[in-house]
Amino acid sequence: MNWGSDLWDQYDVIDKHTQSGLDLAERYIKFVKERSEIEQTYAKLLRNLTKKYLKRGHKDEQDCKYSNYASFQDILAELNDYAGQRELIAENMIESICNNLSKYLQELKQERKNHLSDARKAQQSLDSSLKHLESTKKRFAKEWAEAEKTVQQVERLENDPNSTKLDVEKAKHVANARTRAAEECRNDYAAELQKYNKEQNCYYYVEIPQIFNKLQDLDENRIRKMAEGYCKFSDIEKNVLPIISRCLEGITAAGTKIDEKQDSLLFIEQNKSGFERPADVEFEDYTQGIKVSNSDTILNQPKLRPKLRLFRKHKQAAAEDFSHLPPEQRKKKLQAKIDDISKDLQKEQDQSDALEKMKDVYVKNSQLGDPARLEPQICQTNQKIGHLKGELAKYETWLSEAVGGEESSNNTNNNSQHSLEMTSDPSQNIYTDFDEFDDIEMPVGQCTALYTFEGNNEGTISITEGELLTVMEKDKGDGWMRVLRASGEEGYIPSSYVKINA
Repeated sequence: MNWGSDLWDQYDVIDKHTQSGLDLAERYIKFVKERSEIEQTYAKLLRNLTKKYLKRGHKDEQDCKYSNYASFQDILAELNDYAGQRELIAENMIESICNNLSKYLQELKQERKNHLSDARKAQQSLDSSLKHLESTKKRFAKEWAEAEKTVQQVERLENDPNSTKLDVEKAKHVANARTRAAEECRNDYAAELQKYNKEQNCYYYVEIPQIFNKLQDLDENRIRKMAEGYCKFSDIEKNVLPIISRCLEGITAAGTKIDEKQDSLLFIEQNKSGFERPADVEFEDYTQGIKVSNSDTILNQPKLRPKLRLFRKHKQAAAEDFSHLPPEQRKKKLQAKIDDISKDLQKEQDQSDALEKMKDVYVKNSQLGDPARLEPQICQTNQKIGHLKGELAKYETWLSEAVGGEESSNNTNNNSQHSLEMTSDPSQNIYTDFDEFDDIEMPVGQCTALYTFEGNNEGTISITEGELLTVMEKDKGDGWMRVLRASGEEGYIPSSYVKINA
């Protein structure tokens, strides 16, 4: 069964059906474009989301040392890759479906237009032949009617006694002429009829079937192409599913590799101060009379100036030996500085060895270069090595002091001997060091306490929730910052216990 034999008289139906198929193809192309736009918008939103939550900066890098923070960053990275696959889906849909189908659709429209034009031309040719046949038929009918009239006229003249022979002969001559003309019209009509029947037979059995079969092939090819487009709509996404699956597996892996115990140990290691817990407060027996005791000195000494002197006194050395930090944090900073200097020293030593080898080569073969030109570089490198060795020895000394001095610091904290010595001499006034603060340090901002903190260790102060504090020194990456209370008390607190005011 085919269109040419079974739908030979359904030109309008075929025209409408093929146009509907082209409209469907255009609708599908538009649908895929809109789907691609959704994928691109989705990918863009995912990328913006990952960018928004991706941490940057020194403090964030510190946080990422914890497995739960690092896993979240891994999840954001995997989600960013996932967004890239959504973009790839959109690009492939546009290229493989929309562009290809659009190009094919243009060719299809032109081909359909040509076939329908051929069908109309064939119909017009057949209609023209039919009109010519009708015209020949009418002429034949007219001539035959005229011929019959002339024959009847001859018969009347022959039967009329009043008619002359000349009138009869003249009427017969006219009748014969009319009869011959009618015969010629009859022959023309027969020829035109035969011609029309032949054209009509060709039209209905050859031309129209061929054109309609071509339109059938065209429509079937369109359907096959549409089927391929439907399959590609799924295949394009299937092709990236393995990568998407790996992204999702990466997100799962990021969740499973979190180690809460390790995070707790790391938090302790990064933030422990190394101070010993404060000793018990001694009992003061007032029944024996007022007597200056160790605990009285500790509890009742003015807070503003001693605290101020404590930190200002080490201000000049704070930039190098980190003595302003708690013991554990100071040791970490010193060790990190020693590691950096050691790396720089090794680099300079390697460069020095390379310059010496190059100099030996130039000495052995002067054509390769002048060894004297290397002397300034060698001298400069040796100077850097000497400087780095001096820095390394200095920081190693400070580290050994920090490690060795920890026990003595703990003992001092336990028995409060240092506080006793400060108050044992009545002539000594704790305000004698005010001349050290001619250069008043300017605050760097303000903050509000989020939680209450008990500053029981040396160098720390206590704060209460909601208290407004003045920031004297920002967090340098160790989790501590120096603040000044409204009462004048100054010292270190954990950075996570406050919120910086804008």
